[in-house]
Amino acid sequence: MSEFLTLHEIYRAARERTEDGPWWYMMGGAETETTLRRNRQAIDSVAFRPRVLRDVSRVEFATTILGQPSRLPVFLAPIGSLQSISPGGALAAARGAEAFGVPSFLSSVTQPSLEEVAAGTRHPKVFQLYVRGDHAWVEAHVRRAIDSGYRGFCLTVDTAVYSRRERDLIGRYTPASRRTPEGHVYQAGMSWDLVKWYKDRFSLPLVLKGIATAEDARLALDHGAAAIYVSNHGGRQLDHGAGSLEMLPEIVAAVAGRAEVYVDGGFSRGTDILKALALGARAVGIGRLYGIGLAAAADAGVKRVLEILEDEISIGMALLGVTRLEELGPQCLRPATPLPPIPGTPSSAFPFLGQG
Repeated sequence: MSEFLTLHEIYRAARERTEDGPWWYMMGGAETETTLRRNRQAIDSVAFRPRVLRDVSRVEFATTILGQPSRLPVFLAPIGSLQSISPGGALAAARGAEAFGVPSFLSSVTQPSLEEVAAGTRHPKVFQLYVRGDHAWVEAHVRRAIDSGYRGFCLTVDTAVYSRRERDLIGRYTPASRRTPEGHVYQAGMSWDLVKWYKDRFSLPLVLKGIATAEDARLALDHGAAAIYVSNHGGRQLDHGAGSLEMLPEIVAAVAGRAEVYVDGGFSRGTDILKALALGARAVGIGRLYGIGLAAAADAGVKRVLEILEDEISIGMALLGVTRLEELGPQCLRPATPLPPIPGTPSSAFPFLGQG
């Protein structure tokens, strides 16, 4: 993987090796893609306040996520239909995470099965479920996750209905996760009663993914969630939503240290991750970014993406004048005017795609 010195090179290789349908499924958003673009805009609207003349000869960034060790404050977010991006699918992604040393979330709408991924890897994993059946159906999945050694269980709560993803519609592409639509009525019928039911029956730590307001964060705490996962589904559900980094501070304030807070949505560089940590996130989920690595070179590509992120995080912390994650805080940041989009690039995180 030494051939990939930058994320740009991985991105180019991924695009060359991926057909249009799966590529735009992975990269696109809902309707006008305003929420998708606001994820990057929110990140770009924050600048750093570096401190100097501090001994940064040793920088430490290992942490724990749901009590499990992680080499970085990063995890692989759940992505559906990974098998359309790379033949190894979710197992290849999990192997990349394991080889590097970070946890991964496994989506219930990807392949191979949760048992096969568990049998092929030993690193900490969380199983994420889209509800497609009644309580007995959900319980069966929880039992399978427990029996397979998953360290947490995640309910995605921002998909009451499936959005209009117009890149897919224009390309007449239907992802594998959408080819069996039966049972979606159960997702629409989810309520806090399901969360209470889960907590009354199971001790496996519960993560609620898709929290976007302080009000829902407080309700999640009241219902015993172990982790509040701030997300707008990568801009793929409600259009004209706020960027994830913009939503983060009010939720961190509402949680007030009573649960771990995770966030995803447009995070593509080490400096992006440092901004989220400074605003109170425990860890950051990467989605499209590791999908690019997976498309470029399967598990080795995922590992290489994480290695580059580690380098960027290490450099960023040293230049900020901090040596431990605990030193990151709002004092490290200031508001900034985001730069205008770079023509011909998918986001501000990849400005050099036209070169080389």
